[in-house]
Amino acid sequence: MNLDEIKNLLEKEFNQATKEKERHIIFWYDANAAFVEEINNLEIENAEIWKLKDNNNFRTKYQLEVEDTKSNYLIYSSQAKPEKKENWLLDIYRYSQEFTADKTTLIMRDFGVEEEYMRPAFEKHEKFFNNKQRYNRLKNYNIKDFNQEKLDIAIFSALAKLKTPNLERAVKELLKDVLNEDNSIWEKLNKFSYSQSIWDLISKKYGYVKEEKSLKQLMLMFLITNIRHNLKRDLPENWQNELSTEEANCVVFLSNWMNHAKDYKEFDQKADMLQEDLSLKDYLKKWDINDYLQCESFRAFDEMIIQKIVDNLVSGSEEFNNFKEIISIRKTKHWYQYFNNTYQAIDSAIELLRLKKEVGDIPQLKAEQFFEKYKEEYYQFDKAYRHFYLAYDQVKNKGILAELKERIENLYSNWFIQELSIKFSNSLADKEEWKIGSIKQQQKFYYNNIRKKMDKKERTFVIISDGFRYEAAQELNEQLQKEFKSPTELMAYQGSIPSETSLGMASLLPNNKINIDQEFNQVLVDGMPTNSSKNREKVLNSFVEKSVVLSAKELLQMTREEMRKVIFGKNLVYIYHDLIDTMGESHQTEQKVFEAVNDTFEDLKTLINALKNNVSASNIFITADHGFIYRRRKLEASDKTKHNAKDSNKESKRYLINKEKQDVDGALTFSLNYLAEDNDLYVSVPRGANRFSTRGGNLNYVHGGASLQEIVIPVIKFKYDRKGKYKASKVDLKLTNISRKITNSIFRLEFFQTDPISEKITSRKVLAYFVDEEGNKISNENIIIADSKEEDAKKRNYKEKFTLKNQQYDENKDYYLILEDQDESVEKIYEKIAYKISLAITNDFGF
Repeated sequence: MNLDEIKNLLEKEFNQATKEKERHIIFWYDANAAFVEEINNLEIENAEIWKLKDNNNFRTKYQLEVEDTKSNYLIYSSQAKPEKKENWLLDIYRYSQEFTADKTTLIMRDFGVEEEYMRPAFEKHEKFFNNKQRYNRLKNYNIKDFNQEKLDIAIFSALAKLKTPNLERAVKELLKDVLNEDNSIWEKLNKFSYSQSIWDLISKKYGYVKEEKSLKQLMLMFLITNIRHNLKRDLPENWQNELSTEEANCVVFLSNWMNHAKDYKEFDQKADMLQEDLSLKDYLKKWDINDYLQCESFRAFDEMIIQKIVDNLVSGSEEFNNFKEIISIRKTKHWYQYFNNTYQAIDSAIELLRLKKEVGDIPQLKAEQFFEKYKEEYYQFDKAYRHFYLAYDQVKNKGILAELKERIENLYSNWFIQELSIKFSNSLADKEEWKIGSIKQQQKFYYNNIRKKMDKKERTFVIISDGFRYEAAQELNEQLQKEFKSPTELMAYQGSIPSETSLGMASLLPNNKINIDQEFNQVLVDGMPTNSSKNREKVLNSFVEKSVVLSAKELLQMTREEMRKVIFGKNLVYIYHDLIDTMGESHQTEQKVFEAVNDTFEDLKTLINALKNNVSASNIFITADHGFIYRRRKLEASDKTKHNAKDSNKESKRYLINKEKQDVDGALTFSLNYLAEDNDLYVSVPRGANRFSTRGGNLNYVHGGASLQEIVIPVIKFKYDRKGKYKASKVDLKLTNISRKITNSIFRLEFFQTDPISEKITSRKVLAYFVDEEGNKISNENIIIADSKEEDAKKRNYKEKFTLKNQQYDENKDYYLILEDQDESVEKIYEKIAYKISLAITNDFGF
């Protein structure tokens, strides 16, 4: 410490002292005579300097108590402080203050530490205190009641640049660079000769007792201890030496790191680097899935679970419920985020295989029965197939799913599509007209739904999404109920044939009759062309005054005022959306048609929300012009039909238009007079899902024919519930344990999902953990996904394993179980339940 620093400290002391009393005296015993020369140059602004010598004790006493009783004095001695019995000035010393230029003493005084037993602890960290930034960081911690452990943790935290002292977070920061040669924190610890203190802290808190210590072995200890905590079998012998003696603290430490919103990526990198050191996969191949189903410290657990489920499915296993339960459990584990697409693809594959087992062979039914069966059950095959490829296309390591994908293709393309479409074609074989029993037909859409609204003068919106087939509409319908909390109704209409855009769009307009010109270049509604938005708007206005046709793409880009302006005063609004068909019709993009379906969901929900909020829309219908057939596998020669039709007016992959009725090989032929009596054209469509052998164009995505996927047209009736009468809500999750006292550091709690998921009751995802009164986490975290559709209440239970930190708990204080809702749109804390904790644990860390 230099003379200027001493001057500043002394003046600060004198200034503070004189505010409290008129006079202040400070004794400075410089035992080593370190400042005997400098004292001559020292000047203190508000005090006199008096040098104490061997022979001037009496003179000093006379000066202070007789000659000058008003001035502040610094009494400097170049000798050690005398014993009390030899101190002539003891009476003055007792009402004065002692100053020292010893750095440790000054630091201790600055931190409010008076206990002399703490001096060695502060002296040990002399180098640390030389840096002003580190010094200030430690000072800002504002620690009270220092002890050796608190000081060590605080300095460790300061070196890790933490805002508050916390051993767990400091260890995490240290381990972030566990395998890097350049570990800045560890270098600082060694620089300040502080590494042993850190090992002592870590050994005490986390049970790291190895003689030869390293950061890598410490990380392995956390990982292996976490495995033991969740593994339902004995660990390999060569792992036993890596275990911690403080399992609970290690489990909580790793849980908090894995689940941290930002730091989890650092954990993942370290775990991946160390996975091979354990030869983990070699053990997992031998172990049963149920042995390690709850383990989550390494990604190898999920990789092996995936491999084993896939192998079982490929080999013909039908343990579908078991496999779904396994996937459901893994959804709550750390590494699921990396394998979610793979798991979702597998889950969809399981659903397809389950449906196949449940349905068995598709029976030969009547056409109307097929229509109803598809509407109620068979559509699920198309939905599961779509979901499989939505997930599969996002999987990076597709090789693991190669054989499963082949089985799914065989099931869907070679069995379901072929068998259903052929048998449905058989049911249509004796029909000359395109009418299936009592099924409502697409060309009656306006009269069955919209005209009543117009008669009541209720403004109505009709959204037509090109290629939006029934199975997708069913999924959208569920989403609308959940997200908008408004009533919806899903209906199915018999689509027009050929099932293509120009005819489907015309059929959804108000009409008395629909005609097709001889070349099939134009579809007319009551003699008016319908081949553009402008022409369709003219048709609408001929039936309903103040109608308008708009593009969904344009509407989604409009501001609130722009939208109000274009819709103001309109009674009927038709909105056209064309993402699916646009994507599917191109050979370059048809493979993304399922992705386009998902994007359509978002577009339509965004559009509905905009209409609801910007122009107070309440009556909205969502429908389609036609559906489609799509399969991923490349078509073979047997999938194509060579027709023998002559002089066709129009040829496409899925239909032919002829002026005369012809017997077309491998095809069904219908009269188009169902649209209007004076229509004298005929349409021929391939039996089953085959394509006509025509030039050009893509083959995997097609429409125009008479398959159920193409002609079951969805109509969603959406009524916005402004008054909130439709009360769709999240399911409740209740703790079933009666006791509110915890006596073991490792325990299980059971939760109950009060109702099965339905149209009006939606799932809930919560994060469960324990905190103390200050909100500090004291346990691991568990994710609970309450999404069961089971009617049996016994199957809607969730048992979760909790582990408390190994520390002292006050039996008189409250601790809380927190259930934190993971939906950002609702209140974060779903439930907070008070507990008492009574554990016989002696470890006590100050933070």
